[in-house]
Amino acid sequence: MRILITNDDGIFAPGLLALKQALAALGEVVAVAPERPRSACGHAVTLHKPLRLTRMKLADGSEGLACNGTPSDCVGLAAHGHAGPRPDLVVSGINRGLNVGLDLWYSGTVAAAMEAAINGLPSFAISVDSREPVDFVPAAGFARYLAAQLRAHPLPPEAFLNVNLPVGEARGVAFTAQGRAAYEVEVEQRSDPRGRPYFWWAGGRATEPASPGTDADAVAHGLISVTPLRLDLTDCALLSDLQTWGLRWPE
Repeated sequence: MRILITNDDGIFAPGLLALKQALAALGEVVAVAPERPRSACGHAVTLHKPLRLTRMKLADGSEGLACNGTPSDCVGLAAHGHAGPRPDLVVSGINRGLNVGLDLWYSGTVAAAMEAAINGLPSFAISVDSREPVDFVPAAGFARYLAAQLRAHPLPPEAFLNVNLPVGEARGVAFTAQGRAAYEVEVEQRSDPRGRPYFWWAGGRATEPASPGTDADAVAHGLISVTPLRLDLTDCALLSDLQTWGLRWPE
């Protein structure tokens, strides 16, 4: 089994290293990750400059490939054979901080798993509920367990998983829906030393309580959230309603 790992925290992120070490028990693990942190870059791909892969030594002495692009670039390059043979599985993470609710639209971690699904590769993203330094070993252990499960239970085409873990020992696993958790966002205007204005994204945590059965609610109750996602974003209920509008063009 050949496993590609990536992230949006950068090639030297401790979560990536913990993931690499844990998954080594299942087969060959290849790390291809951005050369610098790319948090909240979403599903961006690089079209305006050359992409490069540079061999790097990780903290344990093993090798990884640093990419000057985004997490989605990393997966795309590997899926097309530019980091060795095409992988059998893609795991994105381990991200420091949850990726739940509306975070999924911004997350480079989740986007990497989505890019794998676009390329026909089974994948999952994995994150831990902490912005502070954290022990990634428990999350890496669950990633290894889930990766082994996916060999026995293959995902359907165009599907992937988003996994979020609480800090500390989890009480169990919950299969969840994507919630509506969103940040209370502000854009602060500040001034540099020369008096010129600049702007900084700021904000707190979720703006509303998590609904039962959702990703954020499961983590809040000490459970590991596993959310199945699909590439098809169609709102089927609205699609049916649109048929009743009677739109015609030309009028």
